[in-house]
Amino acid sequence: MPWLYFTLKPRHRAWAEAWQKEVQDRLRELETVEIAEGCFISPEAHLFAEPGRPIRIVGPGVSIAANTFVHGPVVLEAGVSLNARVSLDGGAAGIHIGEGSRIATGATLYAFDHGLAPDRSVRSQPVTSRGIVLGKDVWVGANAGITDGVRLGDHSVVGMGAVVTRDVPPWAIVAGVPARVIGDRRDRRRSGAPDPSWPPSDDSGD
Repeated sequence: MPWLYFTLKPRHRAWAEAWQKEVQDRLRELETVEIAEGCFISPEAHLFAEPGRPIRIVGPGVSIAANTFVHGPVVLEAGVSLNARVSLDGGAAGIHIGEGSRIATGATLYAFDHGLAPDRSVRSQPVTSRGIVLGKDVWVGANAGITDGVRLGDHSVVGMGAVVTRDVPPWAIVAGVPARVIGDRRDRRRSGAPDPSWPPSDDSGD
């Protein structure tokens, strides 16, 4: 439960930060990993970043929960959350996840694909990679899948179990297999609760 780490009371903060330093230093020794200050990585997370396929955690507040699988090249911006059993494989072109985006349990993002030519076996098909890009403040629901070459616009939402095979516009809500647009976040009722990080600093409109 990595969110608990960021809400620790001061009396627990010292030992927790020292523990996380040990976990993160061990990853830096073993893998080509860059980790910003103020992040949480479960010791049960599986990060693989050989030379040429780095994992770059470039901002604070990133959390990576237990039993995640992350294979570079991957870039995670500030505040990104990878929940339990999330699977990311950057292929050759990589995965880039923007600030504040949330990836729910069991979601899969694979930035590569195999050929389907009928004159050769599946195992001998060529592999291609175009990359995956998620904008900021994106929410990917539990057990959703994102295929290679897809770009998700800022503030978009992917429903639980959806399979996204094409680009998603900013603010769109998509669901289904294959995923299609079913709504727009800007049409939803406002929560009324204050949020110091809102409105977004870009010019994406309201």
